Amino acid sequence: MNTEITERQQEIINVSLELIAESGIQSLTIKNLAKKIGFAESAIYRHYENKIQILLAILDFFKQSTEHYFTNQLETNENAIIKIESLFHNHFTKFSNSPSLVSVIFSEEIFRNEVELTEKVKEIMNKNTTSLKTIIETGQRNGEIRTDIEAAHLSVMIMGSLRMFVKQWHMSNYNFNLIEKGSDFVNSIKILVKN
Repeated sequence: MNTEITERQQEIINVSLELIAESGIQSLTIKNLAKKIGFAESAIYRHYENKIQILLAILDFFKQSTEHYFTNQLETNENAIIKIESLFHNHFTKFSNSPSLVSVIFSEEIFRNEVELTEKVKEIMNKNTTSLKTIIETGQRNGEIRTDIEAAHLSVMIMGSLRMFVKQWHMSNYNFNLIEKGSDFVNSIKILVKN
């Protein structure tokens, strides 16, 4: 898929996220989208074949930003604990700025029958977990992160806890400050993984 998107495609993604934020992922239909943007359904079909293509574009949008976060952390000379803290903070900031992303990113139960969407979510999860594993392995070699638990297991635990924490925020209807409470949460993760 072409990673460069047009201004109109970005508008469709943004309005799709607004629709999802207002009424849930089930409300994302071409008809509702056209009505909210204020143009004909055919105009949307010129950019995206269907709802699945729009959801894939949203997932790609998220994938690019998370890859950017992980790549930046892999390239810094900070210690592994600071890298993990930065990753959490970046995710919390991204979700706080666009809460409806949570509805899409963590909706694989809704995607169950849509192979393309399931594969895209799996691809994002695998890539992020692999990058985090690399950060942890470096931290273990440098004596910053405990070595009594495999790096692969630690990366799944960390990503799983990030996911659960964000999901709790989402399920509570965003009734706490994700960045502030997230900072306390990250401090607990740091205690668990520190050497």
